[in-house]
Amino acid sequence: MVEPRDLPQTPSLRLGGKRALVTGAGRGIGAACAVALAQADATVTLAARTEHEIVELAEAIVSAGGRADHMVLDLVDLDAIEAAVSGRPPYDILVNNAGTNRPAAFLEVAPEDFDAVLALNLRGTFFLSQAVARTMVQAGRGGSIIHVSSQMGHVGARDRTVYCASKHALEGLTKAMAVDLGAFGIRVNSLAPTFIETELTRSFLADPAFRADALGKSKLGRFGTVEDMMGAVVFLASDASALMTGSAMMLDAGWTAD
Repeated sequence: MVEPRDLPQTPSLRLGGKRALVTGAGRGIGAACAVALAQADATVTLAARTEHEIVELAEAIVSAGGRADHMVLDLVDLDAIEAAVSGRPPYDILVNNAGTNRPAAFLEVAPEDFDAVLALNLRGTFFLSQAVARTMVQAGRGGSIIHVSSQMGHVGARDRTVYCASKHALEGLTKAMAVDLGAFGIRVNSLAPTFIETELTRSFLADPAFRADALGKSKLGRFGTVEDMMGAVVFLASDASALMTGSAMMLDAGWTAD
């Protein structure tokens, strides 16, 4: 007879006692990820360049019974990254969500647009991850680093050469970081969503031709909502994904399935 005590136990999705840092947390996907981690009982630091947005969200999280503070941070400023991370207790979870896009045809991409997208989407993510990972190693208790990538890190798309380049690079960074950091108990994974309806995507999703083309690639016949990201980020941050590293979690409505 199998005794109840012999049954396997589902790993917890709760994050009590964990500290999380979420970039680009003032709105959209970043805000939803911060709320999800707080609702899972993590103490969350909201980071962004625009202070009033992260202050308001942190206050709302606290009013709802969670724990949150804020950090004004420009990821293009490497000195600011180092000062911000070294001045706080170690984090157990890092969600690299801050990013940008400047759509343009390949033949029309300007150097300043290329530099701006890569500086935030890749360079800032790289060096913030490095700074946080160093504190994780020093603390000796492992951690989870989650890069918010995109389906565009796995395919190509018209007018998105620079964005695709940055996200393909981010997927490669995910794998290489997982190799380097696994010995320290630090897991590194990416989230690769389809178009999520946010302020960032609203302008081009409002174009009827673009919207119809993009919906045609969605096997579920819809775009994503920020709520679609929330369970996934908690899963990757928690012990429920303890054996997962160097992987991309596709939240692309089947875009890359064929």
